[in-house]
Amino acid sequence: MYYLDLPGHRLYHTIDGDDPAAPWLVFCNSLGTDLHMWDAQVAVLSRHFRILRYDCRGHGQSSAPPPPYSLADLGSDVMALLDAREIERAHFCGLSIGGLTGQWLAINAGQRLNKVILCATAAKIGTAEGWAARMDDVRTNGLAPLTAATAERWFTPTFRAAEPGVVGAVLEGFAATSVDGYAGCCAALAGADLREEIEQIANPLLAISGDDDPVCAPSDLEYIAARVQWGRHLSLRGSHIVNVEDSQAFNAVLLDFLRN
Repeated sequence: MYYLDLPGHRLYHTIDGDDPAAPWLVFCNSLGTDLHMWDAQVAVLSRHFRILRYDCRGHGQSSAPPPPYSLADLGSDVMALLDAREIERAHFCGLSIGGLTGQWLAINAGQRLNKVILCATAAKIGTAEGWAARMDDVRTNGLAPLTAATAERWFTPTFRAAEPGVVGAVLEGFAATSVDGYAGCCAALAGADLREEIEQIANPLLAISGDDDPVCAPSDLEYIAARVQWGRHLSLRGSHIVNVEDSQAFNAVLLDFLRN
């Protein structure tokens, strides 16, 4: 467990994997979660990679600088982590806003990345008006009233019924997220539109969707895969937090893409 102190905020991060010669893999969490959303991936992939996980600014144990944030702010946080850890190049995997962060990095610092995995994301997520309304709601009422609707967006009814403990732990973390951090990232989402720029991405890229995702539909991931220079799309069983809902298949897909 480590902290990286940056001007105005600090980033909490962890490193897993015992082989110092293994390639690096960075995981970036989604809005309202923390680095533990990747626990099922680390359990398997740390045998093959050095894994850097971190809490996006304003989430988990990272501090929440005053909002608003921009997508460039979120991408620059990753660059600062790579520099601090003297990581010249790394694979990158991000989900939702983490996937937008990965797109920004591949556009603006593609030379620092190897392969890129974008999960349950889009080149533009939602509308500026929708995110502004969400920010106002959260500032007034906090995150707890959004928990039930979040559960419905993030997980299918079947998974919620079968794995209440897993779902409950994720939602507990959601409700504990800093209001400033959540609102700041909503502002980053409101201003993020990479639909034209993603054509610049030259890194090998895998776009993974959840086949029942109401937030970022499979067509959003197909759009990305079709417009980057080397892209592939596939859809797995589940909703928005697809790496948790279909973790075994997700791990197999990542391992195949990264090692072959």
